Amino acid sequence: MRALRIGLVILVVLAGLFVAADRIAVNLAEDEVAKKLKGELGSASSGDPEVSIEGFPFLTQVAGKELDKVTAQVKGVTAKAGGREVRLSEVSMEATDVALSDNYSSAVADHATGTVHLSYKDLSNAADEGVRVSYGGKSNSGKDQVKVSASVTIPLVGKTIERSVYSTVSVAGGKTVRLHADEVPGSKIPGIEKAIREKIDFDRTIDKLPEGLKLDKVDADKDGVDLSMEGTGVHLAG
Repeated sequence: MRALRIGLVILVVLAGLFVAADRIAVNLAEDEVAKKLKGELGSASSGDPEVSIEGFPFLTQVAGKELDKVTAQVKGVTAKAGGREVRLSEVSMEATDVALSDNYSSAVADHATGTVHLSYKDLSNAADEGVRVSYGGKSNSGKDQVKVSASVTIPLVGKTIERSVYSTVSVAGGKTVRLHADEVPGSKIPGIEKAIREKIDFDRTIDKLPEGLKLDKVDADKDGVDLSMEGTGVHLAG
């Protein structure tokens, strides 16, 4: 009986050591992934990436070259959008069934989802000079609105007017953010709607999205705009 108790104690101790070694290994791996992500972003990121590798045991996942789930979050990412530099306030992503290959230098997720958060300041910087994007409150139907304001010079008369309109934010082609005014005040005046839309309606295509990940939905609120993204066969590295 004493021998059995000693055997059980040894098993418990060994299990504890394995768990400790496993957690140390996963922490080291998370740090390495974060460093690599930071290196790829370079000066495009103002913050250190936060990476979490889930699933237990981690060492068994590494041996099988497939990770159950990897999550990452980066704040203050600078991307190119329509030839302009645009700050993405926060980018977060969750990838599942991540296959590792090429001596662990390549990682492809079977499925991944994520969110890109754009503040209204971010959106204003992405717009043309003199265009301001802000929260427009709730519509009569209770939907959150985006307000776009700009000074526009009217053709023919050469008069400059200030106009604010409510716009819809949508995504197109998987990587493009689109702002389009729902209605333009004074549109019956010849040339005014065209002049205003040329100023406030715009598309911006965002780079730095991993291959296989596409923008698919937009939600706006008082804090900014959240772009949801999803994809399969998403290339995370390599």
